Amino acid sequence: MQSYYTASTAAVTGSGTLQGDQNADICIIGAGYTGLSSALHLAERGYSVIVLEAETIGHGASGRNGGHVGNGQRKDQNYLEKQFGEDIARLLWDMGLEAVDTVKQLINSHGIDCDLKQGILHLAHKKKYCGDLQHEVTHLRDRYSFDSMRYVPATELNQFLDVDAYYGGLLDSASLHLHPLKYCMGLAAAALKAGVKIYEHSRVTGYTQASPSVVSTASGRVSAREVVLACNGYIDKLEPKINGYIMPINNFVIATEPLSDDLAAAVSRQDTAMQDTRFVINYWKLSGDNRLIFGGGENYRRGFPADIKSFVRKYMLQIYPQLQSTTIDYGWGGTLAITLNRLPHFGRIGTNIWHMHGYSGHGVPTATFAGKLIAEAISGKLERFDTIANLPTMKFPGGTLLRWPGMVAGMLYFALRDRI
Repeated sequence: MQSYYTASTAAVTGSGTLQGDQNADICIIGAGYTGLSSALHLAERGYSVIVLEAETIGHGASGRNGGHVGNGQRKDQNYLEKQFGEDIARLLWDMGLEAVDTVKQLINSHGIDCDLKQGILHLAHKKKYCGDLQHEVTHLRDRYSFDSMRYVPATELNQFLDVDAYYGGLLDSASLHLHPLKYCMGLAAAALKAGVKIYEHSRVTGYTQASPSVVSTASGRVSAREVVLACNGYIDKLEPKINGYIMPINNFVIATEPLSDDLAAAVSRQDTAMQDTRFVINYWKLSGDNRLIFGGGENYRRGFPADIKSFVRKYMLQIYPQLQSTTIDYGWGGTLAITLNRLPHFGRIGTNIWHMHGYSGHGVPTATFAGKLIAEAISGKLERFDTIANLPTMKFPGGTLLRWPGMVAGMLYFALRDRI
């Protein structure tokens, strides 16, 4: 199941497979955005860092996602203000903006070629959601002085795409979109250049919570003062203390053949990324070579559909029936992690085991920014890390055994509501 991203990206070679015993200031488990950004930011502060990856660099959600780099948090500011108060909501908004800026700065400072483009258009699939989009524009402008967002009425949507499936839109011109695996490989290359060791095919089998901690694989061990768990939806049984706070779910993406100029214009005239207001959202963008990258549909079990191309194609054709004869070249899936409140779950186990996960579909900017925060925290500046770590959160009801049937029931309800 090769993805378009894998087929169009030159892999970065890590440091081989961990063999024998090694020492480092920091051991990071996972070589996705969280782990690589953490490693890079820590190395730039002078720490020795070893990253252990069970598969290959970017194997998980970091190499499989839609490539959207959106502002804010996964929940809107109205929700955050009501839940946590205006001061915390503003801190989270400011960090959300900084997260997008951090992605842009890393790309620029390390020369990462990842098809970086500007703008995300959020589309109302029901008329009743148009008021919500208009309110968000006004709220962010008046309360947060954010003027890079505007409401697009239905009469102007043809400036962006040639469809009649939507009633209005919200254009965020400050958000970004990119080729996610090229970006991930760029982070890895920058981390290696900074002196980080990245060991692939080095699945962690366990670790101690002493200080220093000893992190074990089948063929080696790393002794480190601090350990960072950067596994997200792939944590599984490695750390039961935090596994119950997230729900791994599978999302699916297709890539078409390169489109003609006319079809590409019909899909996205201004080359913005797009996503709609469905609970199980559709999201899409044009690649650097004019393919439609389209994500739609998800499931809540361990297996993927037998035919991912057909599974996702039906969602694409509901929006773009003019692509009926277009060939689907690639179809793939990946596992992400959501939390009950859709906000990231950060924290510590004991004094030296750190974790950041549960990005709930907002991972490109948030996971990158997590790496910046963990470097601050390990260096002694805990305030911003703790702002997120102290957000109220709870485990999924029923624990890891019973969260699946409850989640499936809830998701099926919201999916049905999308269609009514």
